[in-house]
Amino acid sequence: MKCKEGSAVLIIRVGDAFCKPCFKEYFVHKFRATLGKNRVVYPGEKGLSCNAPKKLRFVPGIVFIDEGAVCGQSWEKRHQIICEVQGVLQQTRFPFHIMPLEEVFSLPDSILQSGVSQERQNYKQAVDHFIGLQQTHRDTECSVIMEKMSQLKTVDSAVSAVSDRIYNCAEDSRPQGAHTQKLIELFDSVKTQTAKFQFLHMLRNHLILHIARANGYSKVMTGESCNRLAVNLLSNISLGRGAFLPLDIGFCDSRNGDVAVIRPMRDYFLKEIIFYNRLFNVSSVFTPGIDTKAPESSSIQRLSETFINKLQEDFPSTVSTVYRTSEKLNVSKTDVDKDTCLKELCLLCQCPLDTHADTASAFHATLVSQQLSQKVGLKTEDSGKPCCKEGTCCKGQEYGDTGHSRSLQAASIFPWLCYGCRLTVKDLKTLNHLPQYILHEADHRTHRCEMRKEIQEFLIEDDIGCV
Repeated sequence: MKCKEGSAVLIIRVGDAFCKPCFKEYFVHKFRATLGKNRVVYPGEKGLSCNAPKKLRFVPGIVFIDEGAVCGQSWEKRHQIICEVQGVLQQTRFPFHIMPLEEVFSLPDSILQSGVSQERQNYKQAVDHFIGLQQTHRDTECSVIMEKMSQLKTVDSAVSAVSDRIYNCAEDSRPQGAHTQKLIELFDSVKTQTAKFQFLHMLRNHLILHIARANGYSKVMTGESCNRLAVNLLSNISLGRGAFLPLDIGFCDSRNGDVAVIRPMRDYFLKEIIFYNRLFNVSSVFTPGIDTKAPESSSIQRLSETFINKLQEDFPSTVSTVYRTSEKLNVSKTDVDKDTCLKELCLLCQCPLDTHADTASAFHATLVSQQLSQKVGLKTEDSGKPCCKEGTCCKGQEYGDTGHSRSLQAASIFPWLCYGCRLTVKDLKTLNHLPQYILHEADHRTHRCEMRKEIQEFLIEDDIGCV
């Protein structure tokens, strides 16, 4: 298709035949073009590396999250996978971070507080400044060698740190460490596979956000293909997350403020990525997930994936049509709640709360239905049968449980969850297994809201928000 000379080795679409060199050029150009047209990664930032002529160089880093505890893997199996991943990452000569998912129970309370994005100059100024620095401080051959040696030392120290973490984790988790046990209990308390997917995705994002902030990264690059994004679009709509599709599927997700998530692989078909990995011998490690060998109807996410894949077989433009539709979506700017001083974010997904709706909305109608159903249940109990027994309270039934403590916890957590995350939390048998930073942030917001109501008449408000 490109050179008109080499022998074709693969066909991406009908009429698009590529030889091996042309396919590599096409693949790399597509990646650079995606970054170039969006212009969200500035020179000198920590995020990615483009080692090509006339391209800017960035400071890269790689993150691997070990989720073996959620999948029921033994520590021996987890240790084997971590060692394999470690070997692959060492070959890149980039700094890398290997972290078990259990570390979410060690995150600080501040992880759920939105960071402030630093004001940046425009892209052209950043490029000119970066090129000027390159010309002024041109590296000599000797300094390049010294720099490479220092990079090797950095990688070696990173490998040593990871090995120490693996060793400590091994000593701690052979009899199942406290954090590992908490993580297992949390996912055992989730009733449905759909909710497990959501919790895993959110906790992983919290941990990656913490790693990025702790190491000074302003961008996080993920590898979702357009096939994966098409599946996520359908599943998110089914899960009540339609209001946040631009954030969950768009190229740049800036919900966290100081750390943006970008998706540079979103224009690639899964077929293209598979062929590239195979033709150019990209090293890989298979890590089973919670959906490995799961039936098609086990979760909404799995069902959406099966639907898209089967439809794609008969109609090859299915994925591109769904994917292109998502590019036209934008986040709606909802009004700031008058009872809160700042626009609060969801405790789990970090999206703006979409539950401040008027009385004519579908969300308000759902709440009214739940309240009426609850009142009917209470009247039935008052008619002759005891309401509470053995220390439980039927008021907890509103949130899917009969525990009075759960009712009190849900009353403090649910106001700080978006609609989609409320549906996910309802599939939890108990809220006691949630990480403490989530419960603490919910209590902090609740107390702050109550305090504000007490001093409301003494506050002077301006047009922006609160004084």
